[in-house]
Amino acid sequence: MKIILMRHGQAEDETRPDSARKLTDLGCEQAKQTAEYISNRYQPDYFLVSPYVRAQQTLAELQALMSNVPSNIQQNITPSDDARLALADIAHIEVECLVVVCHMSIIAHIAALLTDDYPESFSLAEARVFEMDFVMMGMAREIARFVPDQPY
Repeated sequence: MKIILMRHGQAEDETRPDSARKLTDLGCEQAKQTAEYISNRYQPDYFLVSPYVRAQQTLAELQALMSNVPSNIQQNITPSDDARLALADIAHIEVECLVVVCHMSIIAHIAALLTDDYPESFSLAEARVFEMDFVMMGMAREIARFVPDQPY
């Protein structure tokens, strides 16, 4: 089984509620680059996404390339949610290749739980690929990562 954890692209400044922040033009381009990377190398069975607008917009770039892949919103993968609870819910999804689109810092904590390591920040629209026999803390190994072009 593979889990691909993807952070959303660059979002606008916090001029509105955090959940309503949208991707910038650069953020859309970053999400598109990562979506192309994923679609060219993997065959996702299922997409899981945060309810926040910027994550939904990031997922839209994946769906543009892989429109036949079902998706679902998972309420507990927002920036301040508990990674252990989120991972417990993710573990119930039975697919071969799952893509999870969410946020810092929960994404770093989910990755750390999977590999039994320390949390490491994700760049904007970064994707990391983890392989495991089944979803359980400490059972995964990271096999790839992709970071799209970043602003300077």
